[in-house]
Amino acid sequence: MTTLISGGQVVSPSGALLADVLVDGETIAAVGAPGTLTGDETIDASGKYVLPGGIDAHTHMEMPFGGTHSVDTFSTGTTAAAWGGTTTIIDFAVQAKGTSLLSTLDKWHAKADGNCAIDYGFHMIVSDVNDQSLKEMEACIDGGVGSFKMFMAYPGVFYSTDGEILLAMQKARETGATIMMHAENGIAIDQLAAQAFAAGNVDPVQHGLTRPPELEGEATSRAIQLAKVTGSPLYIVHLSASQALAAVAEARNEGQNVFAETCPQYLYLSIEDLAKPDFEGAKYVASPPLREKSHQADLWRGLRTNDLSVVSTDHCPFCFKDQKEMGRGDFRAIPNGMPGVEHRMDLLHQGVVAGQLTLGRWVETCSATPARMFGLYPKKGVIAAGSDADIVIYDPSARQTLSAETHHMNVDYSAYEGFEITGRVHTVLSRGRVVVSPSGFSGSTSHGKFLSRSLNQYLN
Repeated sequence: MTTLISGGQVVSPSGALLADVLVDGETIAAVGAPGTLTGDETIDASGKYVLPGGIDAHTHMEMPFGGTHSVDTFSTGTTAAAWGGTTTIIDFAVQAKGTSLLSTLDKWHAKADGNCAIDYGFHMIVSDVNDQSLKEMEACIDGGVGSFKMFMAYPGVFYSTDGEILLAMQKARETGATIMMHAENGIAIDQLAAQAFAAGNVDPVQHGLTRPPELEGEATSRAIQLAKVTGSPLYIVHLSASQALAAVAEARNEGQNVFAETCPQYLYLSIEDLAKPDFEGAKYVASPPLREKSHQADLWRGLRTNDLSVVSTDHCPFCFKDQKEMGRGDFRAIPNGMPGVEHRMDLLHQGVVAGQLTLGRWVETCSATPARMFGLYPKKGVIAAGSDADIVIYDPSARQTLSAETHHMNVDYSAYEGFEITGRVHTVLSRGRVVVSPSGFSGSTSHGKFLSRSLNQYLN
């Protein structure tokens, strides 16, 4: 059976063009001028955008953290992603201290295999740098995992010293892998947090006040210098602060292979949300924290200038009841993370509506660039003959209100409760299969396949 998607505007990084798209099995067979293609079935996309499926390159399904786990399983999280127009996630396999990278990767494969509604890949979190893990980085690359996340935050859990980071960066330089960095000065932050608690300042807003933007800027600058010394590519995850963005922009202007992502929460939410009364602010505890609203204009500008190349979610949901509430009386015990995988495409389209981004840039930051950055292009990230038929038909004029009552994520609150959005997903195809339509979800949580990725295509 072939499916013709007719009458829509096909959107690519270069803009929108009226065209028809023919799907044959799991792949796109042809893209042609309106009326030039025929199929066994037709989906009318008139008045709508036809987009390459979204790629969320930063999610945490079933992630252990702070004595609990993020509440979206691979099944519920990928289903919610599909509802929101995301057809690929790249999740993080989390190495615990004293364990091997390869056993960690096996563990995450076991979690995800047969439980994903859309296609998925993995990054590897390296929290224990030693001779064995450095050697195993090469085996991970052979297994389709060529990006390795490290932390300058969370001492005693994920934290790596500058020396350990340098060793991993040297291995990345040698192999062509990409080092992803959570760049906050965790040593200084822990001191500030301890001082706040000792002074009786225990509310959720203290999470933001004790992780000031200067300490994100400092860590980002330090990571950039270590990457410069080693010759390693560097990808700054979930960048939230103007100071960090300035460091990234300077490095890129000097020709260094430094990339960065931001997340919708940093574009739309602020420390005012962390300060909500009656412990409501706990819903917004994530790291880096939400910033003063003044940072938002810089982040939107960074997306336009490509100093911020990708928009991901850092989707790591914990329920308010029983999980976030673990931190009542001590903000340090609030699990760090927010839900968002379902709303990324919509929230960034709202940036298009507001004139912050072009249509092309929306698709670029949410699909095409992450595909190239993480070795999936042109299988993913583009509407073109031969590519996987991961296609989103998007209604730019539909209205919706975001709410926990209607979202599909397995979490008891919405970070965007009451947000009124212009634009909505109409139909989603994952490898040619309609998984979301106006009739509802018709996919299967055994449909998604593991994606063995190549290395960063901007460099290799």
